[in-house]
Amino acid sequence: MYQFFTSGGPVMYPLLACSFIVLTVVCERAIFWLRLTVRRNRSLIDEVLELCRRGDWEAVRRKTAGSKDFVVRILVSGILHREFSMLKAMEAAAADEIQRMRRYMTVLDTMITVAPMLGILGTVTGIITSFEMLGTAGLEQPAAVTAGVAEALISTATGLAIAIFSVFPYNYFNSKVARATLDIEKYATSLEIVYEKLSHAASPEIKGPSVK
Repeated sequence: MYQFFTSGGPVMYPLLACSFIVLTVVCERAIFWLRLTVRRNRSLIDEVLELCRRGDWEAVRRKTAGSKDFVVRILVSGILHREFSMLKAMEAAAADEIQRMRRYMTVLDTMITVAPMLGILGTVTGIITSFEMLGTAGLEQPAAVTAGVAEALISTATGLAIAIFSVFPYNYFNSKVARATLDIEKYATSLEIVYEKLSHAASPEIKGPSVK
């Protein structure tokens, strides 16, 4: 393995750094989403909506105390600001949650782009080395020329391998963010509808006597 690494030339060092960055981000995001999934409590969300239908805000406060479900936190933010702007409060809370979900995704995206480019750079430097050896040693020493060719191929293969490995978790994490966003929109809309129905029921329109 060490011989393979050194045969790739100096470009292998930044590629090694890229691989460590990718591995760190993938592990961190995997742990983040695992914890987020464990903390989900869909039954509590349904219970909160039912309590909101009845207008029992005190029960909502008791039920949601200490909850780590991101959807519950967003709904509670809207409930706390229901008399001012429920929708804007939930939008602000949702933006914070989605930002947490997308953390380090730009780093992973950058590595997907940079790693193949570094591999191509290694290809160029390897070919330059091959031509230099060819000009110095000539065809009598093919081993000196093939060293540059090996450098070119190894660095390119390494850059592509890092990018390919990064694409799968990148798309997977993005799909998780998209599904979470849909959940947020669904439950936030449900809460808004419930609150509007409750507000209309609490203040019915008073009709005056008809004049014939």
